[in-house]
Amino acid sequence: MQIISNPSRETWASLLERPHINSQNLTAIVDEVLCRIRQEGDNAVRAYELQFDKANLTDLQVSEAEIKEAEALVSDELKKALQIAKENIATFHAAQKHTLPKVETTQGVTCWQKAVPIEKVGLYVPGGTAPLFSTVLMLAIPAQIAGCQEIVLCTPPNAEGKINPIILYAAQLSGVSKVFKIGGIQAIGAMAYGTESVPKVYKIFGPGNQYVMAAKQQVSLHDVAIDMPAGPSEVAIIADETAKVGSVVADMLSQAEHGKDSQSIVFTTSPALAQALVAEIDAQVAVAPRKDFIKCSLEHSKIFILDNMDDVVAMSNEYAPEHLIIMCKDYASVAEQITNAGSVFMGYYTPESAGDYASGTNHTLPTSGYAKAYSGVNLDSYLKKITFQEITQQGIQKLADTIEIMAENEQLMAHKFAVSIRKQ
Repeated sequence: MQIISNPSRETWASLLERPHINSQNLTAIVDEVLCRIRQEGDNAVRAYELQFDKANLTDLQVSEAEIKEAEALVSDELKKALQIAKENIATFHAAQKHTLPKVETTQGVTCWQKAVPIEKVGLYVPGGTAPLFSTVLMLAIPAQIAGCQEIVLCTPPNAEGKINPIILYAAQLSGVSKVFKIGGIQAIGAMAYGTESVPKVYKIFGPGNQYVMAAKQQVSLHDVAIDMPAGPSEVAIIADETAKVGSVVADMLSQAEHGKDSQSIVFTTSPALAQALVAEIDAQVAVAPRKDFIKCSLEHSKIFILDNMDDVVAMSNEYAPEHLIIMCKDYASVAEQITNAGSVFMGYYTPESAGDYASGTNHTLPTSGYAKAYSGVNLDSYLKKITFQEITQQGIQKLADTIEIMAENEQLMAHKFAVSIRKQ
């Protein structure tokens, strides 16, 4: 684990760079798969499922019988946990509803917005090394609250053509309309273009590997909206001498176990804490079930020692982490200074795992520094705002001169006439 003391600000950007896979052939592969799916539909999807997921599929859609079978395989204990998580997530996202008022901008001119749900949304839930059923809850519950008419979910099957039963149960619990056994680039293409089996959606949500992210960005250029650009998961931790070493390391490893390209960063003002973390990392990694992933992730994870908390906050804001945990004195005051982060976890008893599962906030968040400009998934992600306006005869008389002068100076005389004709 690399410890870096008091780096100059000129070096921050390079030191905070995220890990990257070799993407030389990534774009070509994505383009090829998307092009074939657009042209061949289900046949191309089935061919790629056989190639990439080793699944020889006849039907791409999960049947009602499979969903019922899955429900019987989920333990009552887990069902109860999922129900509690669902209620907390629903409570938090339902609170984001608000009434948009009508505003009279000037006498006789009234303007307002109306929030309208996106009719068809597509959710992507990765398979990979762990069944991310929590992502089903995070994506589907706000879609249901928003009022989306059709909620389509794609997730990769195993080689036997089966979906993890917990993912199917979570989908049913969260109001998903249809589930398809499709992973990777082909899932994004199927939802973006539509196939004989998969409906075309208007916006795609969900995390994935670099191929999935590249596919989302590619289809967003012409065919469908996406939630946000994103990449491998990451956490930053702000800690001082009051932080418990074991808790800091546990939070680091909980992120590192996501995958080999995940990243954990610590910003601290305490050299003693930094040294203690290194020893504790070795102890916790030794007993971690996913130590192979963790070890790879830690190769590009870092601990930064800085002179003061102002520099800590500044470097954290420069990094713009997906998850930010603050374990220090006056953590509330420090949190107020955070301007770039996907989600912030405050205090000694608030692990990032809480947000991943059941506290209520959404865990689908901007990564790779995109937190400087993007929000995480929220209720508004599933809504579009349409503006309305109504102008009375008195209102157009009052506003006409202003519009006419502006239109004339832009040399758009038809615009001017559209106002002038109404003055008569």
